[in-house]
Amino acid sequence: MRTLTVELGERSYPIHIGSGLLESAGEYLERLGISKKSPHLIVTDDQVGPLYLERLTTSLAASGYRTVHAVVAAGEKSKSLTVFEEVMTSAIEGGLDRRSAVLALGGGVVGDLAGFVAAAYMRGVPFIQVPTTILAHDSSVGGKVAVNHRLAKNMIGAFYQPEMVLYDLDTLQTLPIREIRAGLAEMVKHGLIWDAAFTSWCREHAEELLNLKPESLGYGLEMGCAIKAQVVSKDERELGLRAILNLGHTLGHAIEAVGGYGELLHGEAISIGMAASAKIAVNRGFAPAELYEETKDLLQRFGLPVTLPGHMDEERLIAAMMHDKKFVSQQLVFVLPREIGTVEIVPDVTLDEVRQVIRELKEVDRRV
Repeated sequence: MRTLTVELGERSYPIHIGSGLLESAGEYLERLGISKKSPHLIVTDDQVGPLYLERLTTSLAASGYRTVHAVVAAGEKSKSLTVFEEVMTSAIEGGLDRRSAVLALGGGVVGDLAGFVAAAYMRGVPFIQVPTTILAHDSSVGGKVAVNHRLAKNMIGAFYQPEMVLYDLDTLQTLPIREIRAGLAEMVKHGLIWDAAFTSWCREHAEELLNLKPESLGYGLEMGCAIKAQVVSKDERELGLRAILNLGHTLGHAIEAVGGYGELLHGEAISIGMAASAKIAVNRGFAPAELYEETKDLLQRFGLPVTLPGHMDEERLIAAMMHDKKFVSQQLVFVLPREIGTVEIVPDVTLDEVRQVIRELKEVDRRV
């Protein structure tokens, strides 16, 4: 088992990564000092629940914990105020009090939703992440919790750190290949923003990662979590450095919104966004010409998309970006690569530059 720590002073917390951790979940809660007198809420979805909810509740019961659960529909559409209210109802009806914990058993959607519930219920109760997807190695670390508005992603939320991340690698073996690829997009992102050597390692081990080889997967997730933890430890509330974690997200979030939060998975949209960021960087002379091709080749090794769907309307994408938190004074804040492993936060990307790259990526789409 690998254990990392997100260093945030009094709010520091461990990330445990290994196999068979669900069966030991009760012991980990005991180490945290989670109350056995109060009921606890497990939030999961209708795909993960049938696979792992009983294993988690059995482990917790063996340690003397009482639980209730809320099962939401799988997918980004559950990150809504409507579903948030439904989960809140489950918490209230379940008798949760100030010493109760909310556990997120699932991927990024469940983690974001459950975290926002934990942040808001009685103005904040303990929150524990139990991620079951590769994508969640990014979203489960760092304390960003939120739901979506129909006009923009993650517009309603909070910074709320978990007490612990318990990452059982055995749960990843049931993921469909599309979700594996989408999850690995965030792993690749961590290399692109921070560590050229790790990026090269990802490229060399792409096939092993896609096939969920335990040694490679464990190392890749550890490195991804470690990079995220370093960045978050330096800038918890995204006042500066932490924004580099948004590589690919400015356009990526717009793609998700225009696609109705269902056409493309988060990692797929972010992959297109990372290709677009590399293209913008090259277009403005910010990065060497070969950077775009290197980035595109890396993403394609993982079977990820690098072009925009031809039917996506340019103006709808622009409008979605204008509703994003990163839109200020008619300009967009983009994270742009200087080279592999090095990025900068650029606050003056114009709408014209974005329109140009949207058209270029669609032209590429028509040629392939």
